[in-house]
Amino acid sequence: MDIITMVGLMAGTLTTISFLPQALKTWRSKSAKDISLAMFLCFCIGVILWIIYGFFVKDIPVLLTNLVTLILAGSILFFKLKFK
Repeated sequence: MDIITMVGLMAGTLTTISFLPQALKTWRSKSAKDISLAMFLCFCIGVILWIIYGFFVKDIPVLLTNLVTLILAGSILFFKLKFK
């Protein structure tokens, strides 16, 4: 694995795990009242587009990290719609 791929994986990992505390807090508190629905909806759509981009350009760091990001951000979006 080359250094650029490693940098991409590290960057993607750090930005992806930044969603974990919010997802856990929302799940534990069963409250998403302070979370912006519009922001997370736009963000999830953007992440889906990054996944599509990563697939077509065969960029593993972009593809993998955005798949995990979609799971975390998507869970926050789900909690927002469920817990209101």
